[in-house]
Amino acid sequence: MKILVIGQGGREHTLVWKIAQSPLVEKIYCTPSNAGIAQIAETISIGDDYTEIANWAESNKIDLTVVGPEAPLAYGIVDIFNEHNLTVFGPNKNAAQIEGSKDFAKQLMGKNGIPTASHQTFTDADKAIDYIKNIGTSVFVKADGLAAGKGVIPGRTVDDAIEAVKTILVDRAFGDAGDSVVIEEELIGEEASFTVLSDGSYCLPFVSSQDHKMSQDGDTGKNTGGMGAYSPAPVITPDIQEYVMDRIVYPTIQGMSQIGCPFKGVLYVGLMMTEAGPKVLEYNCRFGDPETQVLLPRLKSDLIPILLACIEGTLEQQTDVEWHPEAAACVVMASGGYPDPYQTGKVISGLSNAESIDDVNVFHAGTNFDDENVVTAGGRVLGVTALGENLKNAIETAYKGVSEIHFNDVHYRKDIGYRALSRSENC
Repeated sequence: MKILVIGQGGREHTLVWKIAQSPLVEKIYCTPSNAGIAQIAETISIGDDYTEIANWAESNKIDLTVVGPEAPLAYGIVDIFNEHNLTVFGPNKNAAQIEGSKDFAKQLMGKNGIPTASHQTFTDADKAIDYIKNIGTSVFVKADGLAAGKGVIPGRTVDDAIEAVKTILVDRAFGDAGDSVVIEEELIGEEASFTVLSDGSYCLPFVSSQDHKMSQDGDTGKNTGGMGAYSPAPVITPDIQEYVMDRIVYPTIQGMSQIGCPFKGVLYVGLMMTEAGPKVLEYNCRFGDPETQVLLPRLKSDLIPILLACIEGTLEQQTDVEWHPEAAACVVMASGGYPDPYQTGKVISGLSNAESIDDVNVFHAGTNFDDENVVTAGGRVLGVTALGENLKNAIETAYKGVSEIHFNDVHYRKDIGYRALSRSENC
């Protein structure tokens, strides 16, 4: 098979890395790619015109296209590929609204009795501010549309929440994604990432994981696209997984079908484990980043037949999906300043030293080539991932890999996995 992967981040590098292990795969292409992906797949410079990409895939007889990021999905790349009778993995434009619009997602949850935070949606800043003043409690202010994982601003005081509304609705910090805001109560508890594949009716759960959204240790600082992840997440017990599948995942998939938006692809459910049980923080319509960097290294089975089964509606027949028993941890190495403005073009050294460590993989996110050097080209630069017999070992090995890599102004969190490690010495 000839495979095309769309995207250029750490998630896409991990997808390419996993896809390359399939005996079914003859050749992998990627657009737009990065320095790490380019070592495995052929980089195709097509641009971001989805019709042009589809024409290229048709001309080059691509057997399967895997779409990594949310933006192409939300803007209809799957629909365009379907019009060309091309096999493509991911939800279509209507189904991708589940991530593309937080208001759409909240309405879906409300209609289907899916537990989530109380909330309201506003397009008028003054009305939003009046609402905040009236409730007087800690809230989160969320840009309704896609904002690269950064459109959620905590408003733990009334003044902070008002400032967040102004940032999104008045200052237009996230452009059209901030045409409206969802203001929701702050849920207290521990976050977890719950990932399933769906063929529109049947759902296959992946192993659990947990992301670290905030930029600084102790979950302080600013919201980011993710500073690290680990799997499994001890907070997701077998009983909780059953609850999430029965009360959240299947009602979501069934609810989407009922409104004429059957969902085929990856459904990522961001959860908050509250005293009242799991509640949904958000949906994503694609693999998480950096969760993918810890999930796919734990997947023992060939990924390609699973993706094809999602497309063909035969996922329930994938009864032999296997997972490695080892735990996984990923530490994101970011550019200094991220998620605020940062510089690029910093030479990265020590990559081969890190990759020579047993059980370590370095997944590139924001990297590029400058002459013979690999240089920084984004906010999140690398995801250093390691497997270990338990989570403690995986984390220690990942940080060992991090210690071998150097670039100017590098920033990374030093406490990835701290919540899990505090739960049990056996993690």
